[in-house]
Amino acid sequence: MHTRTHSHTGNLRTMTTARSARRDPNAVVVADGDCELTVAELDRWSNRLARLLLEMGAGSGTRVVIAIGSPIEEAVAERAIRKIDARPVRAVDLRGHSAAIGVTTKATRPVCGSVDWLVLDDRSTLLRYLTGSDAPLTPGEFWPATRTAC
Repeated sequence: MHTRTHSHTGNLRTMTTARSARRDPNAVVVADGDCELTVAELDRWSNRLARLLLEMGAGSGTRVVIAIGSPIEEAVAERAIRKIDARPVRAVDLRGHSAAIGVTTKATRPVCGSVDWLVLDDRSTLLRYLTGSDAPLTPGEFWPATRTAC
């Protein structure tokens, strides 16, 4: 059984994904046209994106701009940002605030000073995103600065 919610990422702020997944990992959390994203899919895709954001230097307290037009991609981005304890900021809310990292697409990429954009539909990003691990994040992944280079 699929449970449909409104396709707006604001729902994710109060949704406890782990608890929902225990109940029904196939519950639909976001829908856009003929595409649906389940709790389990949201968890896997946001794990992949969270790893890319960590590679860029995002982490606890980092403000990460979201400038995406698709409700599904926006939901994944917001969940990934929250998983690494960063702070999601909508591009429209950026006025008066700064952010060093952002998640966007080629079509929605705004011109924002010195933001280092992760462009989801860029070929190199897609390759890393689609081939990255979707396993749950481990504590060791949150502290890349403490790793020793080989």
